[in-house]
Amino acid sequence: MDVLTDLLRRARAHDAMVRQLIQRPPWAITYADTPPLTVAATLGGHASIRLGDGAATRLTAGDIALVTGPGGYTIADDPATPPQYVIRDGRKYLPTGAPADPHPTSAPRTYGAALSGATVMLRGAYDLHGDAASRLLDLLPSLAVVPAGPRTRAALDLLSAEAVHDEPGQDAVLARLLDLVLVIALRAWCTRPEATPPAWYRALADPAIGEALRLLHEDPAHRWTVASLAAKVGMSRAAFAQRFTALAGRPPLGYLTDWRMTLAADLLRDTRQTVAEVARRVGYEDPFAFSVAFKRARGRTPSAWRGSS
Repeated sequence: MDVLTDLLRRARAHDAMVRQLIQRPPWAITYADTPPLTVAATLGGHASIRLGDGAATRLTAGDIALVTGPGGYTIADDPATPPQYVIRDGRKYLPTGAPADPHPTSAPRTYGAALSGATVMLRGAYDLHGDAASRLLDLLPSLAVVPAGPRTRAALDLLSAEAVHDEPGQDAVLARLLDLVLVIALRAWCTRPEATPPAWYRALADPAIGEALRLLHEDPAHRWTVASLAAKVGMSRAAFAQRFTALAGRPPLGYLTDWRMTLAADLLRDTRQTVAEVARRVGYEDPFAFSVAFKRARGRTPSAWRGSS
């Protein structure tokens, strides 16, 4: 399993929610409490998106905005349009705080009706959690806008077409299509000049080091050594260690230890497995050695970490 797929799989707490919004100017909606990751795309017309009180960014048809929490954001037809509604805790309110009437629905998961001059937005929300999610979110700033392109447009069209259906298995279809949009958008963002992806992502482009990273994620509990990894990717031990460190930003076993601690932190938070069981799952036969390594990495013992989560 490749590294990005592994992170997406481990970071997903629940299936993502997909909604389509059709609005005719003037319109503006503030999302006050946002999930860790939002995918907002303009399917038709144009819009602007603004984080908090920051500057607005224009979205044209086919553009995708990736928004990371925790602050709120506003989507509008124009930056000068004041918010008409505030979405908080999944409910719709007026700016005064009074409850507002729900948006009319014209199809499943679709708010508003198709009108001349209307903007069509698609919004997907991911409920991510844990240390694996933090690694995934390190790929992005608070707001990343990916301009329209042939690959993203095709994926958006398919997701939009499926969002208005309500058939058996529809939630599974939408979750996988949203994953497709997200992955294509992440790839596109990381190639942009303004992007600063972490070293591990840039290292994936190298065939040998990318393969080594895949192996570490595929079987983190294996008793890897620098020599065994080098042999797997067809390099000498010294050359492999030097290239891995230069590209991934840390030595191979340092990366492995950090990844093991990430997995352990989430296992301690999300399962009832004993510390010894968690230790074995991430490659430590000795629970004491694991506890020492975990405290060094996280500043707390495994038991204290679990108690504070």
